[in-house]
Amino acid sequence: MIRQLPRISRASVAPVKHVQRQTVPVFRARFASSSSSSTASSSSSQRTSLVVAVAAAAGIALTYKSFMPSIKADEGALSSKTDKYPGTKQPSGQKLISFEEVQKHTKRDDCWVIIDGKIYDVTDFLDNHPGGAEIILANAGKDATKIFKPLHPPDALETLDESQHLGPVDPLTVPEPEDEEPTEEEISIEEARKTLPPVDSMLLVNDFEDWAEKVLSGTAWNYYKSAADREITAGENQDAFKRYYFRPRILRDATHGSIDTEFVGMKTNLPIFISPAAMAKLGHPLGEVNLTKGAGKCGIVQGISINASCSLDEIMAAREKGQQVMFQIYLNKDRKASEALLHKVTELGASAIIFTVDTAWRSKRTRDVRAKVAVAPPPSSEGQEKSKAPLGVSQAISGYQDTNLTWNDIGFIRKHTNLPIIVKGIQSMEDAELCAEHGVEGIILSNHGGRQCDFAPAPIDLLYEMRINKPELFTKLDVMMDGGIRSGADVVKALALGARAVGLGRSFLYANGTHGEDGVIRLCEILAEEIQNTMRNIGANNISDLKPELVGPAGPWVYGNAPPWGGKNKA
Repeated sequence: MIRQLPRISRASVAPVKHVQRQTVPVFRARFASSSSSSTASSSSSQRTSLVVAVAAAAGIALTYKSFMPSIKADEGALSSKTDKYPGTKQPSGQKLISFEEVQKHTKRDDCWVIIDGKIYDVTDFLDNHPGGAEIILANAGKDATKIFKPLHPPDALETLDESQHLGPVDPLTVPEPEDEEPTEEEISIEEARKTLPPVDSMLLVNDFEDWAEKVLSGTAWNYYKSAADREITAGENQDAFKRYYFRPRILRDATHGSIDTEFVGMKTNLPIFISPAAMAKLGHPLGEVNLTKGAGKCGIVQGISINASCSLDEIMAAREKGQQVMFQIYLNKDRKASEALLHKVTELGASAIIFTVDTAWRSKRTRDVRAKVAVAPPPSSEGQEKSKAPLGVSQAISGYQDTNLTWNDIGFIRKHTNLPIIVKGIQSMEDAELCAEHGVEGIILSNHGGRQCDFAPAPIDLLYEMRINKPELFTKLDVMMDGGIRSGADVVKALALGARAVGLGRSFLYANGTHGEDGVIRLCEILAEEIQNTMRNIGANNISDLKPELVGPAGPWVYGNAPPWGGKNKA
């Protein structure tokens, strides 16, 4: 007998400043035969604080990721440079630098900031900051923790030279923070959070998106929702699924069944995965860790973005025992950095590498650019040339990416890891064939959610084109797709046409932004229910029962004994 989805009782989340994460049952979406059993255990979550003030800071995307990472220096052994500045010496020998001294260093050629009580000289970093020098100069001589922390992993300061770690600020000299009046946006978000329904009230995938627009900051919403130019492809990714309808078969026993499957050697309770999606902290202070924990509880595979706002160590540590993840890589202009990262990911226990190739050139992600936060340069920078840094979050976090990519780079990746390689961003049959020739284990048909090339083909259309013209490719490598998936029916259409699994990116970011980890779990529940219902109603009990003859172009069509993908019409 097909088991019903477990009901999860959750109270409504609290207003914006305190999101309550309730205890929820572990979700295992297994729909097995009547002889099988599924169990549910529970995990306790702790109360976390949602910082409203992230919104304004996030627009600049103060992304030190590749340049500045975590504090390792021994606080008791300051460099000789620190000794030049007045401060209080503790019995341990450690010197505390006064806040008054920090306030003197506010110029482009002499710039300090405080983060988590530690003082950093970021003068040499100004010209390298992907988000531009202005945001740093506007916070020079100040405590920038509130701006920095919500968007960056804890290891985001490591590449600063040790001499640029000046030491701790004297807490007795730091003035009490002034009470700030909430902005109109903060007030609006807090009011929207009060009316946010409990997570169990979310019945459709789009429910999370609808509420995310109301409760996320403008910066977060516009970064998540943004797409290239006029956003034609982003819309078409979803609309294209309307061109395909099912051809249900009847009088088939629907008592038994399973939606478990496997792709590129990774087993999953659902035929879905979390597509690599960056900056989850824009929506929730726990960021990608929520995605990892939710994926672990639901038994699905997470694709970790190289631009995640949590550190790789944090994310990997949040996994359940045996939980499988894929790591997305953009190759760095400095190939040595990519080599080191590939070795690290392999050692940490990732199950596959996703090589993203559909960002050959920077795109204009219009919403993201429009939503940029204008930061006025401080008086000390008057007369200086304004930075030509990127204008949106997307561009601010991608400055390290190499645009000089070739097919030889698959060999480069293979040289530095023994993990399966999945090439993400295939947008033509010809390139799918070349991937097979280069021996990769899998491909993801994707146009980056419509965020790169407007008028790129919808992945579901490319999947159908491959099924008709190159069916043999499905036996040479595992084919996945992402882009436009908004329901379990969409998932089933893709599986019937030959996809081994499908990815969702934005939807998981929205669910994380509205309900945190509980939202991630609930999204999986919705998809599991819809996938199961759709499959049984078209005559497929198991994933292996999904065949091309069960789906086709909308409207009347007849293939008789010669379907367009070849073979015989079998009952």
